[in-house]
Amino acid sequence: MPARAYWKGQIRLALVSIPIEVYPATRSGAAIAFHQIHEPSGKRIRYEKVAPGVGPVDRDDIIKGFEVSKGSYVLLDEEEIEAVKIDSRKTLELVQFVDSDEIDVLYYEKPYFVVPADDLAEEAYIVLREALRASRKVGLGQLAVRGREQLVSIKPCGRGLVMEVLRYADEVHKAQGYFRDIEDAKPDADLLDLATTLIDKKTAPFKPAEFHDRYVDALHRLIDKKVKSKTNKRILEDVEEPASGKSNVIDLMAALKKSVGEGGAKTAARKAPASKAADKEPAKKPAVKKPATRTRKSA
Repeated sequence: MPARAYWKGQIRLALVSIPIEVYPATRSGAAIAFHQIHEPSGKRIRYEKVAPGVGPVDRDDIIKGFEVSKGSYVLLDEEEIEAVKIDSRKTLELVQFVDSDEIDVLYYEKPYFVVPADDLAEEAYIVLREALRASRKVGLGQLAVRGREQLVSIKPCGRGLVMEVLRYADEVHKAQGYFRDIEDAKPDADLLDLATTLIDKKTAPFKPAEFHDRYVDALHRLIDKKVKSKTNKRILEDVEEPASGKSNVIDLMAALKKSVGEGGAKTAARKAPASKAADKEPAKKPAVKKPATRTRKSA
């Protein structure tokens, strides 16, 4: 467990208070950060704080400003900003409960592990966890951290509880604006059956460790090659190109049948009556091989 908690306080449900500690449940991925380098000298590029018509300025002369109109700013110093920050209260009060599937996935932002602060808190913690699990509800509250107030949810996770920071309504785009022009129609039954068969065929338990960022892996390989080569000579990896010269028009039925493969062929065979299949099958004739015609290109 990390030495430093993201937040310490208590969950309050009516007259019941549960001392807790909150820890981040995620970490940054294996991203690669690049610096800008002046190639002739090999030196890193640095940036100066510059004001138009003034030139480089001292950091002590910089304050924050909010643009109210083009080129017009309201200036705020640090004391003014600090004065309106919300005090970091040590209580997360659960003010509402909702069905676990009622919160749209778009609102979830970041998860945190919630653990009991001590042995005395564990009993009440377990009661809350099991009550949420039995009722299939999610608790909602607002948490004040670093001067800002966050909307959060509390729900069971294995033996513990997870707190998820939620986005506010004005931070989420309305889906209707993006999906409005999509036709509300029922798909062809045969296409739907093939697509369902393909989904069933590819269904498996979720194992996050099996997925990784191939771009980051390729960058690491490239960097290792350049380190070993001890030179800045360009090294271009071979990249598989998509097949060209083919039509962009997709035969959806053919594509789905090909994706399903033998499983789809067997399904179709089971559905076809045996007698009709036999009637339609032509008598097999011995294959006659034709001499191949070859064209020799001049060297």
